[in-house]
Amino acid sequence: MSEQLILEVQNLRKCFPIKRGLLRRTVDEVVAVDDVSFAIKRGETLGLVGESGCGKTTTGRCLIRAIEPTSGKVVYYDQDGQAVDLAGLSQSELRQLWKDIQYIFQDPYSSLNPRMTVREIVGEPFTVHGVAKGRELDERVAEILVQVGLRPEHMLRYPHAFSGGQRQRIGIARALALHPALVICDEPVSALDVSVQAQILNLLLELQGEFGLTYLFISHDLSVVEHLCDRVAVMYLGRIVEMASTEELYAQPRHPYTETLMNAVLHPDPTKRHQRAARRGEIAEAEASSGGCSFAPRCAYASAECLTQEPLLRSAGSGEHLVACHHAESLNLAGAL
Repeated sequence: MSEQLILEVQNLRKCFPIKRGLLRRTVDEVVAVDDVSFAIKRGETLGLVGESGCGKTTTGRCLIRAIEPTSGKVVYYDQDGQAVDLAGLSQSELRQLWKDIQYIFQDPYSSLNPRMTVREIVGEPFTVHGVAKGRELDERVAEILVQVGLRPEHMLRYPHAFSGGQRQRIGIARALALHPALVICDEPVSALDVSVQAQILNLLLELQGEFGLTYLFISHDLSVVEHLCDRVAVMYLGRIVEMASTEELYAQPRHPYTETLMNAVLHPDPTKRHQRAARRGEIAEAEASSGGCSFAPRCAYASAECLTQEPLLRSAGSGEHLVACHHAESLNLAGAL
C-alpha cells in the first residue's frame, strides 16, 4: 500500500435546515456531519462505521457533492500528486473528475434504472465522457461484465431479470467502467443475503488487487468491515469518535461507543460470550446538543466532565490511533468476540 494520499477531508460539515410554519421559515438545523476530518492513502480501504443516522452516508455523498457540503474541504490528489479541492469545483469541472471517483450505491434495486438495459447502464459512463461508442462500446461493456462475474449476453436484459447480487454486480461494473482510482462503497452488501454478501466482498477485494483501487467502505456491519478494511473510522452523531488500524481497533477499542458496536458482532461460539457493560437509551437526536460528549447519556463510564466538556479527537496509544474520549487511557474495553 502506498503512503501517498489520494483523498483528504478537512473539517467537513453538513447542516440540514428545520423549517416550520406556514411560511416554512428556518427555525433550527440538523447537523448531520460535524467537523469530520480524515485522509485515505492510495491503495488502502478505509471503513466508515456507525449506527443508522450517524451521518456516514451523508459524508460519502458530500465527498462527491451529490449533497453540497455546508463547509469544509475535500481534497483529491491525482496520480501526479496534484491537489484538487472538490468543494470549489464547478459542475463541469466536477463531471470530469468523476472519471477518477465513483460511487457504489447501497440498494441495487433502486440504483439501477428499470427502463435501461445492462448495456445502457454500464455503457453510460463511456457515453457521457465520450470514451467509446458503437462496437467499441459493446466490447468494453462485455469486458467489464466478465470482470464482475456476469456474461456478455446479459447486456440486452433489463434489471428486473437479475437477482439482488447480480444487480449489485451491475452497479459495480458501472462504477468501474472508466477505471477510477477511488471508489466510495455505500453499504454495498447490506441489502443482500449473507451468502451473496461474501461473493460481493470477495469480488471487491479481487478488483482492488487487479486495478489498484482505493475504497472508502461505508457500513454498519463490523464483521464485514473487519474482513475488508485496513483502517476504520467510527462515527457517532456526525462526528468521528475513534480511528485506528483494523487490527488495533478490534483488539483494543478506546471509545465506549466502539465497544458497544463490538458487542453487537455475532459470534458462532456461544461459549466465548462474556458479560459486558449495558448501554442506556437510544441514539440521540442530531439537533440535540448538551455541550458535553454526545455519547455520555448512553455511556456506562460517563463522569461529570463528560456531561459538560466535549472531548476532542486526539492520539491514544500509537500515533495513528485517535479517540475522542476523556477517559480513553483509563478504560479497559473489550474488543470483538
